[in-house]
Amino acid sequence: MPIPAPNLYPPFNIVRLSHVELCVTDLAWARAFYVDTLGLQVTHEDASAIYLRAMEERGHHCVILKQAKAGSVGRLGFKVWDEDELDKAEGWFKSRDLPTAWIERPFMGRVLQTRDPWGVPLEFYVQMDRLPTIHQQYKLYRGVKPLRIDHFNLFSPDVDGAVAFYGDMGFRVTEYTADEDTGRTWAAWMQRKGGVHDIAFTNGHGPRLHHLAFWVPTPLNIIDLLDLMSTTGYVKNIERGPGRHGISNAFFLYVTDKDGHRTEIYCSDYQTIDPDMEPIKWDLTNPQRQTLWGAPAPRSWFEEGSLFDGAETRDSDLKAQPIIAP
Repeated sequence: MPIPAPNLYPPFNIVRLSHVELCVTDLAWARAFYVDTLGLQVTHEDASAIYLRAMEERGHHCVILKQAKAGSVGRLGFKVWDEDELDKAEGWFKSRDLPTAWIERPFMGRVLQTRDPWGVPLEFYVQMDRLPTIHQQYKLYRGVKPLRIDHFNLFSPDVDGAVAFYGDMGFRVTEYTADEDTGRTWAAWMQRKGGVHDIAFTNGHGPRLHHLAFWVPTPLNIIDLLDLMSTTGYVKNIERGPGRHGISNAFFLYVTDKDGHRTEIYCSDYQTIDPDMEPIKWDLTNPQRQTLWGAPAPRSWFEEGSLFDGAETRDSDLKAQPIIAP
C-alpha cells in the first residue's frame, strides 16, 4: 500500500515519546543492568519500582522498572502539548471506540490511558515533575552515557494499519521498507519530535515491543559499553552490533536484559523537522537497509520481543522476510 500523506493538523498535538514501563522479574538485577551498566540515573526507588531518567532529561523519568512475576511491558508514554490537547485525545480515542481511563501515576499530573486497535497500552500526559539539570554534572556520567530516550520499535501484524492509525495522530513517516511482491509496507519509521522516529513498526508476530532506544553522545560510547559489558558478566546480553543502519544512518548496538527486553543504543541519525520532507523508501531485499555495511541481523532480532500487558498477539499474514544471518 502507498504511504498515506502526513496529517499536518492532527486531532491532538503529541510532542514526543516520553517513557516506558518495563515489568521485570528481578528488580535488583535490572537496577544493576540499567543503572550501573547502561548508566541511567535513579530518580526514585522503593521495593516495587525504580524510576530512571537519562542525562539530558528534565522530566522525572523515562523508564519505570516495575517488579512483576513475568517480564512484560506495562505502558508506552507520550507527552502532549497542553491540557486541552489531553482532553482532545480522550475524545479522539473514544470516537474510535477505544478504551479510555484517567489514572494516577506518581510524579505526574493527569494521565490518560488507552490502547491502540491492536491492544498496545498507551498513556498520554502533559505535566511530569521537573528535576534540576544534570547534563553538566559530568561526575554522574557512567556506562554508555545515555542522554535521552529516543524511540520505540514494535512488532506489528499489520504495519500498513499501524501507519494509517498513528499517521492520523500526526506521526509522519520518515523511512519505510516495502515488499515489492505484495506492495505492502514491511516496516515504517514515524516521528513527532524531528528525528527519524519516535515510534516504528516492524512486520511480525505482535503487537510486541521490539526495543526501546537511548541516544548517546558518540559511537565511541558504544565501544566503551561493549568493553564494559564483556568484562563484567554481560557478554551474553550483547545481541547485535555495533554497526550502522542504512535506515536512519544511525550507529547502533542492541543489548537485552534478563527478561528479554531489548534496548538499542543509538546515535548519529538526522533531522526531519520539515513538514514536506518525503519518506525514504527501501526495498526489503536490500541488505544495506539493515546495516549499511551489509551484515544481516540475527534471527533473534526478527523473532524475539516483549509482550504488552493485556494485549493479545497474532501472526502477520505478510510472510516476506529480509536476509537473516545464519
